[in-house]
Amino acid sequence: MEFYLSALVLSLCLGAMSMGVFISMRIFNIPDITTDGSYTLGAAVTALLLVQHWPVYIVVLISMLSGSLAGICTAFIHTKLKIDALLAGILVMTGLYSINLIIMGRSNIPLINLHTLFSYIQIFPHSIYNTLATGIIIIGAFAILLWYILLTDFGIAMRATGNSSSMTRSLGINNNKMKIIGLAMANALTALSGSLVAQYQNFTDINMGIGIVIVGLGSVLIADALRIWFNIVAIGAQIALVIAGSFIFQMVLAVTLSLGVDPNILKLVTALFVLLIVALPRVKNVLKPNE
Repeated sequence: MEFYLSALVLSLCLGAMSMGVFISMRIFNIPDITTDGSYTLGAAVTALLLVQHWPVYIVVLISMLSGSLAGICTAFIHTKLKIDALLAGILVMTGLYSINLIIMGRSNIPLINLHTLFSYIQIFPHSIYNTLATGIIIIGAFAILLWYILLTDFGIAMRATGNSSSMTRSLGINNNKMKIIGLAMANALTALSGSLVAQYQNFTDINMGIGIVIVGLGSVLIADALRIWFNIVAIGAQIALVIAGSFIFQMVLAVTLSLGVDPNILKLVTALFVLLIVALPRVKNVLKPNE
């Protein structure tokens, strides 16, 4: 049971990154590969400051700020230098690998016996329940905040920019500014995710972000499939589905490992599962009788 609860906590921590990928992929239609670098950046900054005994809330804020700066760099390269968004993200991600190494000073930093966000709540006798409660509160708060932002006039302008940049340009909206702010928000959430995972796992590793964008993309794809399947349009419900997608993604990994499947084919099992979820709505449409 504790094994699955641990997977649930991890899914909550990664839920912040999934919300970030939701902003870049679903709001702006930008394939932002910066995620791999900003995720590790958030964890690296967290490790550096925690070992120096900085207050945890300041550590998290600085980690998110560092991630937002990474997103701004990608957006600036894309919007001002007119470089393809995918290439811009790859360039920033590649540069962040060296920056993260410089920040950490070595490839791995243990965070054992340090005060973290998961140390605040001590209500339940089992630590895993306290950790779970902390994760729910943090991710719930950021999900509500993101929901509120996307419902404001500014958030509607962001969503309109992703849907039709030519229309928003004719309305006097600065599309480049919207993209810069959007990618800053997305990578701030990604860095928050890296910070939470580092604090939960009690270590930061330079390679922890390699391929992590696939987890975020998988969560968003699962959420998108569920949205199409259940015909959901409300933005708040879509954000909730993204977090649920992160949970489903991690549960698949947990169940696969618990069944004794060779870890070498874990990625293959995950890919097949995501393919199944994404294909279901399409299969449903194919099977519909012609009207």
